[in-house]
Amino acid sequence: MKNLLFIGILILRLVTCGYTCEAGVPDGKKGTIAGASATFPLPFYNLAFKSYQDKTGVSVTYGGIGSGGGIRNQKDRVVDFGGSDAYLSDKEMSEMPSATVHVPTYMGAVVMAYNLPGVKDLKLTGEIIADIYLGKITRWNDNRIQTVNPGLNLPDRVLNPVYRSDGSGTTFVFSDYLTKISGEWADRVGTGKSLKWPAGLAAKGNPGVAGIISQTPGTIGYVGSEYAFALNIPIAQLKNKAGRFISPNAESISAAASGEMPADTRTMITNAPVSDAYPISCFTWIILYKEQAYNGRKLRRKKR
Repeated sequence: MKNLLFIGILILRLVTCGYTCEAGVPDGKKGTIAGASATFPLPFYNLAFKSYQDKTGVSVTYGGIGSGGGIRNQKDRVVDFGGSDAYLSDKEMSEMPSATVHVPTYMGAVVMAYNLPGVKDLKLTGEIIADIYLGKITRWNDNRIQTVNPGLNLPDRVLNPVYRSDGSGTTFVFSDYLTKISGEWADRVGTGKSLKWPAGLAAKGNPGVAGIISQTPGTIGYVGSEYAFALNIPIAQLKNKAGRFISPNAESISAAASGEMPADTRTMITNAPVSDAYPISCFTWIILYKEQAYNGRKLRRKKR
């Protein structure tokens, strides 16, 4: 993760050291980098960008508006970079106004956070999660959930799943995982940033999903791990491809990325075939243009 942060700092320097980030910024003055997109890495970026500003004097503004909105802003060149948990497809790459690069900056996990008073150490499988969001499992004491949790006394109460209403890289990661797990999910819903959900409650952004779950008993939802940790919401252990129930932590998330990465870094690591891997692990990327001389940006050479 430290190596990914280092790469992220290098890409910020690519933006700031060669070109001013605002048209008309006088030589010798510090510019501002503007970014927008995924809410998933927002807590991490807040810390990283503050550290960068403290060291360089260059401020970085980042709006957590969801991967879909951020990529649209990047496409329109409203911002200097976008951030997404879903890499651009070949078609999306071809629609960008100029050559685009993906820089992985952070690894994390999409977790199943839940609010069920008195119930701890919940275990779930991908098939169960798919059927919850397909509307086929509607109560907490459903026999399938109870079977994988023989030691828990699950209540007979309504189970309400929560999903993202906005275009979301977190949704892309989550649905990519379910598509690999469930044939019915693949046929009926599939993978994407925005989906037609068969069941559940809608909320905007990772903060919105985490907020509903923390305040509403009986709910469950997918959310970036940092939001569940921050609100102290219980997280389910998930059964991975090796058949082990795994909690998300630095070791299990890193294990999911133990394979080879393609040169353009566009890859998904959900349901990784590694015994210690957390099954909904992912990268998040800073996405920007390879050529930075656009929108009146002028080369600013350092004085020696």
